[in-house]
Amino acid sequence: MNSPHSARRTPRPYQSYVYAYPHKTAYGRLSEHPGGRPALSELWAGERKDALSLYLHIPFCEVRCGFCNLFTRIGAPDELTTRYLDALDRQATAVRDALGDAEPVRFAAAAFGGGTPTFLTAGELERLCDIAEKRMGADLRSVPLSVETSPSTATADRLAVLADRGATRISIGVQSFVEAEARAAVRPQRRADVEAALGLIRDTGVPVLNIDLIYGIDGQTGASWRTSLDAALQWRPEELYLYPLYVRPLTGLGRIGTSAADAESVWDEQRLGLYRAGRDHLLGNGYEQVSMRMFRRADAPQAAGPDDYACQTDGMIGLGCGARSYTSRLHYSFDYAVEMREVRAIIDGYTSAEDFSHAEVGRFTDGDEARRRHLLQSVLQAEGLRLSEYRERFATSPDEDFREELALFEDRGWLDPDAPAAGLLRLSPEGLAHSDALGPDLFSPAVRAAMASYELK
Repeated sequence: MNSPHSARRTPRPYQSYVYAYPHKTAYGRLSEHPGGRPALSELWAGERKDALSLYLHIPFCEVRCGFCNLFTRIGAPDELTTRYLDALDRQATAVRDALGDAEPVRFAAAAFGGGTPTFLTAGELERLCDIAEKRMGADLRSVPLSVETSPSTATADRLAVLADRGATRISIGVQSFVEAEARAAVRPQRRADVEAALGLIRDTGVPVLNIDLIYGIDGQTGASWRTSLDAALQWRPEELYLYPLYVRPLTGLGRIGTSAADAESVWDEQRLGLYRAGRDHLLGNGYEQVSMRMFRRADAPQAAGPDDYACQTDGMIGLGCGARSYTSRLHYSFDYAVEMREVRAIIDGYTSAEDFSHAEVGRFTDGDEARRRHLLQSVLQAEGLRLSEYRERFATSPDEDFREELALFEDRGWLDPDAPAAGLLRLSPEGLAHSDALGPDLFSPAVRAAMASYELK
């Protein structure tokens, strides 16, 4: 494989959304490592447990969007949600036992994701909260609690449960307020239903509303993109995420087929143009840019929800068959798939499991990978990386550890030349715009090799 740094030309801007590093496709069966599957009690024995994050994953949706490659399935026949919550309860009990009581165990943040957590009924959501509180010991009413929802499942009874149990942030995937664009993204929905769901969310009084929008949809124009932006802004959401459309293998859009290879550069330019228009429009309407994707209203509560990269911090407990857990030495989860038959098989295996005391699939993180994670999770944020914090943790500087990569980013105009004087390594506006090219440039050769050898399923 040629070095990604051998060519000085600017790469394609949309390569990979780095929402976690190392990516799940770099994970392997831990049973194949010396010593076999590590016991959770051993993994967590030396870890700090006073500010853990808790993530509960619900792998069900009412429909699978054409762009989605998340671990989820459509529907839940034959009481599958009940069996899944039973397994989640067993896993939570095993994980809490593994954390032990030798030192205080405290959760500083919680999130329910998926899939679509509000696919569950109101009663099932009550049980989900009980698992977080009674099994894991998380005080949901005293810590930030973020929950994902969709227009068709954001019903009054479900939202009432979440508000009562302490939700501080509701994130709804709208993607587009233009019905033709929603259909093109294989996400059929009526704008009236979207607006009704947003009204119900606002009625709960939950302090942070986040709306997800997507740019680059087939047929989308600058005018229609502005229509969606303005429709979202009517609700004055505390947060807005602007996602570029990706067409990934085994997804609905991936099977339909996309533009020819010689049209990819045209699509890149379209997405870059829409990104810049959306960014500038939000900045002009009182929003601050947190990352390439995330925008926060300047007067919004600052501590009501997780930052864009919170899922990458150490000390993450993930429950559910699509969740990841992070210790300082190992990232682990269950198996990962996109194809429906494979997803169903993994969920069936999870719901029938009795022993959750060991890590099954994961990747160990050595000193070099820890440096890469720290750099990635910091520099991809608009505020940048504090050089003093990096030196305090690693006794080196990013320039010493990543000289070649940073020189390349500087050549491309992706770094803010004024940031070092403030003790920062920070991206320029153009660097933020190219986050999905810059991030993959920082992957280690070992992670690249593992991802390349991953067999899609």
